[in-house]
Amino acid sequence: MDIDTFLQWSASHHSHLCPRQVLGVRMGLAGLQALGLSAPPPPKRLLVISETDGCFCDGLIAVTACSVGHRNLRIADYGKVAATFVDLESELAVRIAPQNDIRQKAWRYAAQEQKAYFAQLVGYRHMPDEELFNFQIVQLQPSAKKLLSRPAVRVNCAACGEEIINEREVVVGDQALCKTCAGQGYYVRAEPLLFPSLSATPLFSPAEKEWALKEV
Repeated sequence: MDIDTFLQWSASHHSHLCPRQVLGVRMGLAGLQALGLSAPPPPKRLLVISETDGCFCDGLIAVTACSVGHRNLRIADYGKVAATFVDLESELAVRIAPQNDIRQKAWRYAAQEQKAYFAQLVGYRHMPDEELFNFQIVQLQPSAKKLLSRPAVRVNCAACGEEIINEREVVVGDQALCKTCAGQGYYVRAEPLLFPSLSATPLFSPAEKEWALKEV
């Protein structure tokens, strides 16, 4: 598929096309090329770690077919329009980031445009990779194998009792804790426990419960 096909896919899933989506598509293509992979890559061959969320990711997804649901797209939210592409077979990892002056350089490829937004849409589409991106071979910390973890591994937190999957527990002494109970969580618990006692309305109908139990 050519770049316009990927841009159309991204635009259709995002409801419009913006410069960061174009960067995502271009970066996805550049990352696959750097690893010697096709677009889209073979199943279970690629891991993408994006350093931001939002429209940029839609461009990455369009090219790589990676997704959070397939566990081969990760968000490390550093607030940067950058991504690392990992060949899970060779473990080669390449980080790609835009060059700092691409907004200015975009005008060279879109002289007919009057607004920066549209100049970037056109310029990012046509600029060569060597003017658009910086490439760096990197080593993941932790490794891709550790990030993806082993399937079907489960443990219960020794403090709160909630189940932990994907080897995300934190071992403190001889106890396995979830990150929140180990003091590494993204939230702190508020007391008292309000849910599900907020409402007397059942969350699920009997039929929905029966269907859900069959699917577990």
